[in-house]
Amino acid sequence: MNRIDQLFENKKENILSIYFTAGFPSLEDTLPIMQAIEEAGGDIIEVGMPYSDPVADGPTIQESNKKALENGMNMKKLFSQLGDMRETVSLPVVLMGYLNPIIQYGVEEFCRKCKEVGVDGLILPDLPIQEYQDEYKETFDKYDLRNTFLISPQTSEQRIRTIDEQSDGFIYMVSSHGVTGAKSGISEEQEAYFERVKAMNLKNPRLIGFGISDHKTFSTASSYCNGAIIGSAFIKVLQDADDLSTSVKNYIQGVKQG
Repeated sequence: MNRIDQLFENKKENILSIYFTAGFPSLEDTLPIMQAIEEAGGDIIEVGMPYSDPVADGPTIQESNKKALENGMNMKKLFSQLGDMRETVSLPVVLMGYLNPIIQYGVEEFCRKCKEVGVDGLILPDLPIQEYQDEYKETFDKYDLRNTFLISPQTSEQRIRTIDEQSDGFIYMVSSHGVTGAKSGISEEQEAYFERVKAMNLKNPRLIGFGISDHKTFSTASSYCNGAIIGSAFIKVLQDADDLSTSVKNYIQGVKQG
């Protein structure tokens, strides 16, 4: 069974997904960060595939993409770093990024490598659902890759239902209209959106992302769905860390326990 399916079957709430950019802060930090996330009690690891034009991301993640590319990170290097990850990492691993580098690498070859190293799913914000159905779904399914779509407060109910029908894995609920970035709290307007989607009784689990940064925002978001995703705030932790492993563990435990 796919590890993402397994996770949501066994755990229904307070799921913490952690995003970071591969090759940041240093080129060879990818696997050690993944190991630290698992040891600290994270539930899903989202590995960002660095790209020169990360349009859905705010300044923090954009900067981490730039630094990772400067460090020499590319798709070939990423798969090499993930080559033996399953010896030490048992959590579901999702690759997040943009379509262009995957097309450059070759879609079939990319999916084959994902399967080979033990990647469980993909999040590609710029992949339209119709294009996914027409051109990619068959290949993703062939290599047992769960594809996650994003919805936002502006997404119509009809489109949310279409995404729910066409998805497996989970739905990524973008908390607000805009780009990624840590924020200080969750507004009443956002809570109304969370409530509205919750009332739709979708078949797929939901995780809320964009603006989740600490125990309070994680707990609030998790009360409306299965859990939440942290990216920018975690990147800042990596940026400021003297000792990566200790900083990762302290931060994740703080998010989970307060």
